[in-house]
Amino acid sequence: MRSQLINPMLNKEFKLRFRSFKSFLGIFFYLAVLGLIALFFIYMETRYSTMGMFRPENSKNMFMILAFVQLALIFFMTPGLTAGIISSEREKQTLNILLTTQQSSTSIIVSKLSSSLSFLLLIVLSSLPLYSIVFLFGGISPKLLFMTFGIYLLSMVTLGSIGVFFSTFIRKTIVAMVCTYGVAFFLAAGTAVITMFLMSFLSYGGTGGGPLVNPAPYFIAMLNPFVLLMLSFEPGFEMEFQRVTGVETSLGLGFIISYIILSIGLVILSIRKLRPNMKPRKGKGKNEG
Repeated sequence: MRSQLINPMLNKEFKLRFRSFKSFLGIFFYLAVLGLIALFFIYMETRYSTMGMFRPENSKNMFMILAFVQLALIFFMTPGLTAGIISSEREKQTLNILLTTQQSSTSIIVSKLSSSLSFLLLIVLSSLPLYSIVFLFGGISPKLLFMTFGIYLLSMVTLGSIGVFFSTFIRKTIVAMVCTYGVAFFLAAGTAVITMFLMSFLSYGGTGGGPLVNPAPYFIAMLNPFVLLMLSFEPGFEMEFQRVTGVETSLGLGFIISYIILSIGLVILSIRKLRPNMKPRKGKGKNEG
């Protein structure tokens, strides 16, 4: 177990990732974007206020905007960081050399995925001081903050697993990246559109004229972290969602289960694909003897 977590491959990936000036430049621009959005929101809210005050309910709206923007940035950055970790080695013709080392397929996949996600995790955690602006004005509970960052973490792991999967199965980095972004776009926008369509259809009762109850929107929405964030921020939407779907189980539980299963399954498939099982030919030893 120790060799899987602490190995030369992981150490090399960490050094290459965190010693680059571009990495810290990326963190700077990431925080600059979020900070400017927060300051612009405060400016717009206090500009037309007669008392020049920033109310707690406005603080909640600012937190929602920061949460959705940061989740969108995670969906945008994660495929770019993970979709080429194996295919780029193949294009540079260094993958065969890597496979001849004593590192197992599990070690290679986990090390490369961990290094990419750790950099993204550093970016997300570095944004925590920005949320102190929200707590300064009140209106947000620490529980909601921890839940939001839990959604970030699970989304990063799942998107990273999707990127590793396509990077392992597809030879070209650009093709693997396009496929990863396509799946990420479907999880973010496609499932949201399908959920809203089903909710609207069921609310108006389709052709029958009365409201219908169907769990289909629940199973689609549990793949979308944006929907989960919205339901967490607006309890009224969550009550309407439970009424239409008829499912009283928390959407967060379905989200956690589906994303964990998806992540583990894709990582296992990537490990098996990276180094095919080479079995000796039957009878080879007898013929040579």
